[in-house]
Amino acid sequence: MIRSQLVLTEEQLEQYEREGYLIVKRLFNSDEVQDIKETFDEMSNTVVPGYFEPDLSEDNTDPLKRYPRVMHPHRFNEKAKKYMLHPGVLDVLKDLYQEEALAAQSMYYYKPPGSRGQALHQDNFYLKVEPGNCIAAWTAIDPADEENGGLLVVPKTSQYDIVCPELADQQESFTTHFVKPPKEKQIIPAILEPGDVLFFNGNLIHGSYRNKSKNRFRRAFICHYANASAVRIGSGYRPLFRADGTEVDLEGNPDGGPCGIEFDTQYPH
Repeated sequence: MIRSQLVLTEEQLEQYEREGYLIVKRLFNSDEVQDIKETFDEMSNTVVPGYFEPDLSEDNTDPLKRYPRVMHPHRFNEKAKKYMLHPGVLDVLKDLYQEEALAAQSMYYYKPPGSRGQALHQDNFYLKVEPGNCIAAWTAIDPADEENGGLLVVPKTSQYDIVCPELADQQESFTTHFVKPPKEKQIIPAILEPGDVLFFNGNLIHGSYRNKSKNRFRRAFICHYANASAVRIGSGYRPLFRADGTEVDLEGNPDGGPCGIEFDTQYPH
């Protein structure tokens, strides 16, 4: 198979196809990581209705109510949009897709000490990119490891179909959906340093456990993308954006997916 390559090696492309994910080290430099951290640290003391609504009261005891995830910050913050369209990320995506990528979603997770994780799930259950698939770019802002609730992946499950999720353990997961991994597949941690980016296929089963650390946040800037040849996507992810920042409005995907009905969108991890 002859493939065009901008930045990835043949070995990296083969790993992504085989395992369903790929870690690219130091794709964001230290200044960019610091800029992202400072942008969202400042945002953490504000309320942005519909996108970020922390409980700033002194009697709040739930760390995820004080530091909920920021949804779609690219829609109201120019720096978030800038980093969602990071040229290095888009070059990797072009290698993985073998075509241009369209940016569909951005998120920021603070994941403070003691906060719950997110049960194992598959992203394209939510994004519903057709034809093609979504790809996540999960950028570590802090070191991410097993202690502070770093991301977990189930290698090779990118080759599995999207399935209808079960109910998650609400004591351990802040979302309700859980996809049970195949018995023969191992759940492994994706150990990341600040600036490292984990790319993974929309069918890959992944999630995270609780942040068990005493004083370490696990901040991450996470974006999802669709291939430029896609025609449909879940309505909550429109409009999408080209590399130059111009909007693209795909058809809203009305498909109920493997459950046969529409679910309220629970944005992926």
